[in-house]
Amino acid sequence: MISLRVSDIKQYIYCPRILYYYYAMPVPRRVTRKMQYGAIEHMEIQRLEKRRGFKAYGVLEGERTFQVLLESERLGLHGILDMMITTSKGEVYPVDFKHSINKKGLHQKYQLAAYAMLLEEKYHRPVRYGFIYLIPAKSAVMVEITASMRDHIKKTLNAIRAIAKSEKIPGYVRSKQRCTDCEFRNYCADLE
Repeated sequence: MISLRVSDIKQYIYCPRILYYYYAMPVPRRVTRKMQYGAIEHMEIQRLEKRRGFKAYGVLEGERTFQVLLESERLGLHGILDMMITTSKGEVYPVDFKHSINKKGLHQKYQLAAYAMLLEEKYHRPVRYGFIYLIPAKSAVMVEITASMRDHIKKTLNAIRAIAKSEKIPGYVRSKQRCTDCEFRNYCADLE
């Protein structure tokens, strides 16, 4: 079983073809301006976050840990979580920083849920909520981690592995607007 990245879940939900170009037909990636800007924003928000309280997360007190390496052999999944909050009561919350104003991105919510599943396995305690920190709005959005989300993540991992194994290009997403900033846009000739 190939070990997948947590970000693969987000990418698959955004557009399954991205995973085809990662695993079945590896091609050079084009680093987009959005990707470069996102990396800079992550470093800045981490610097600022160290000085802030926990009010945005609805937590009175806690401890922040940045760049948390997580992996699960059972799930065949690994990733680096932007931030983890651990409360004095032992509750653990994943926090994923996003340079986005969209509070409803399913791809972002499922990525957060995958981090929650990895935290549960590492710390042997349930993780029922996580946060997406929207950098432009400077606000945290609480996301409930449900059983159906966990099931969907497992199905998504199987679908990604099927793409890698079959080496067949999946259909593209219905919204071609997503293609505008895609790092693999030049390889999808059927989209023109």
